[in-house]
Amino acid sequence: QVQLVESGGGLVQAGGSLRLGCAASGRTFSTYAMGWFRQAPGKEREFVCALTWSGDITHYAGSVKGRFTVSRDNAQNTMYLEMTSVRPEDTAVYYCAAVDAASVVAGTTPNVLGAWGQGTLVTVSP
Repeated sequence: QVQLVESGGGLVQAGGSLRLGCAASGRTFSTYAMGWFRQAPGKEREFVCALTWSGDITHYAGSVKGRFTVSRDNAQNTMYLEMTSVRPEDTAVYYCAAVDAASVVAGTTPNVLGAWGQGTLVTVSP
């Protein structure tokens, strides 16, 4: 089973940029589709974006499309989330997880496989 550790969160001004990382343990990381999710205070966890094991197919929630970019480096067992033009409504704890590849390819909200990481907090100030 893949174990995940998110990093890179912090305080950023609206309009700024931030890069999150998701480090995975285990040799099977490269075989999984992976995704980012977030949970804002008082709200349910929501899908942000995902990509297939090779990274050649990506899928984004409408609220972040054109602003966020997901990528992965299988040699480093790491997935990234490049956040640009951030908004106060992007404030949340961001989590990564392994997801089902079929949903990523179909462009639907993927199912989460396995355990979540501990999350990393992103706070966007106005």
